[in-house]
Amino acid sequence: MRRAVIVTGGSSGIGLAICSLFERSGYKVFNLDCNQGEIGQWIDCDVTDHIQVRKEIEAIYQDTVVDTLVCNAGKHYSASIENTSEQDLVDLFNLNVKGAFSATQSVLPYMKNANFGRVIYIASEQALVGKPNSFAYNLTKHALASMAKTTALDYASFGITANAICPGTIDTPLYQNAINNYCQRSGADPEKIHAEEAQCQPVGRIGQPEEVAEYALFLASEKSGFITGSLQVLDGGYTAR
Repeated sequence: MRRAVIVTGGSSGIGLAICSLFERSGYKVFNLDCNQGEIGQWIDCDVTDHIQVRKEIEAIYQDTVVDTLVCNAGKHYSASIENTSEQDLVDLFNLNVKGAFSATQSVLPYMKNANFGRVIYIASEQALVGKPNSFAYNLTKHALASMAKTTALDYASFGITANAICPGTIDTPLYQNAINNYCQRSGADPEKIHAEEAQCQPVGRIGQPEEVAEYALFLASEKSGFITGSLQVLDGGYTAR
């Protein structure tokens, strides 16, 4: 039987790489994203809308048994706690955390019924360490790590695993935009900043979205059944120092 995966935020960056690899690996792919996606079946969905997420996932399960959920939708926000407004915090939590909550809550009844499921959260190395000017973003990534651990414990008896992948600096449109915005504000040379970012990683380079996708594919496999409640770090050695 053909396996199926739901990916939130699968139209660009890491999400796009995940959709692409899973489809090439034989999965039926459902991409829940506000932005149009080219891989798999794109479903126009605002993941901050709990009711819409539940409705779209219920519709998917009418025709397809989905055994894997990848909660990838999210955005970055750079600011200290003093420079973070209440609305900034609410908006970031709605996308990065509430979106994952809504999707996970929606798939679990079906996974319990099948006695099998894989839930994967795309967190960050910031689920393990702090970084300057990253108060709200860091908070949301710690929340995803907690979600993986608690979901793993609550649903292990149903054959469901839950894990968080914690990527470091990955070459995505979000990363490129962040560098460009910084250079526009500061007047810095983009090539120099990219080189400095690469040197911040012990392996001497920036990670690629496809590397995160490969990790997600393994965690979705039956071979990963003894891995649950874990934080899988993929950061070029950044947090090892």
